Amino acid sequence: MKAIEVSHIVKTYNKGKTLAVDDVSFSVEKGEMFGLIGPDGSGKSSIFRILTTLLLPDKGSATVAGHDAVKEYKAIRSIVGYMPGRFSLYQDLSVEENLSFFATLFNTTIEENYSLIKDIYTQLEPFKTRRAGKLSGGMKQKLALCCALIHKPEVLFLDEPTTGVDVMSRKEFWEMLKRLQKEGITVLVSTSYMDEANMCDRIGLIQGGKLLRVNTPSNIIGEYPDRLYALKAGAPYRLLKDLSAYPERADSYSSGAYVHLRFKNPDQGSEGRLLEYLHSKGHEDVELKETEATVEDCFIRLME
Repeated sequence: MKAIEVSHIVKTYNKGKTLAVDDVSFSVEKGEMFGLIGPDGSGKSSIFRILTTLLLPDKGSATVAGHDAVKEYKAIRSIVGYMPGRFSLYQDLSVEENLSFFATLFNTTIEENYSLIKDIYTQLEPFKTRRAGKLSGGMKQKLALCCALIHKPEVLFLDEPTTGVDVMSRKEFWEMLKRLQKEGITVLVSTSYMDEANMCDRIGLIQGGKLLRVNTPSNIIGEYPDRLYALKAGAPYRLLKDLSAYPERADSYSSGAYVHLRFKNPDQGSEGRLLEYLHSKGHEDVELKETEATVEDCFIRLME
């Protein structure tokens, strides 16, 4: 039995005028960390709300731990943990009060499952009497995760958990998820940060409500069909503008400190002609090298 099975799910809003989820199907194995990767508005949150029984699909079906997401919603709610994109805990309650409240909802106690949250809660303990609304972004994130875990769920749903959190807190958060996975918890996480895709066992790339590809990050990268180049120059914004007018360019976009570029029909003279063109535009300091694709590059290529 799969931990999660989604079959041809469709979800619309505004009386059918806005298509949010377009015939999406995928499955997640028990104990797997599966990532839904895509930008804001791609349909990730709608899928999460259907799987956590907060929304009804217009078409299709879904199961969580073998339970139907529509007919057996009560059973699902008792065995999943859900951390929505926005901080949704009680801001006027303290850290300890929030955690006690959520433990009570599931007829358990903090002590009963403390071993599961210990590594996270020890960082919160010095602030246990502080109101949740007064915590930093990273601490709010840790508290929300503790509350989602306090009843030891079989499946953990994390909808964009690292949005608005600093880089170090993001890294620490993913390390915590890896430890939870070792406890046998299935994790379904969504993110718009393409670099976080590499932390998942498998990923689904989603855009405009459609699932573009499902595979391991390494396999998706291995399917990238083109030679890819990285350029760096002292004036990156002007470099992007000048590249947009280059006739041999298939695509170009910012990627960290570099600009990534694909040629339409590359040949042995492609690199030389590009450098000559850029020098004529005043980019005397430009660096050009062939580079390996990332998940972000694959996502952009799949959207064509």
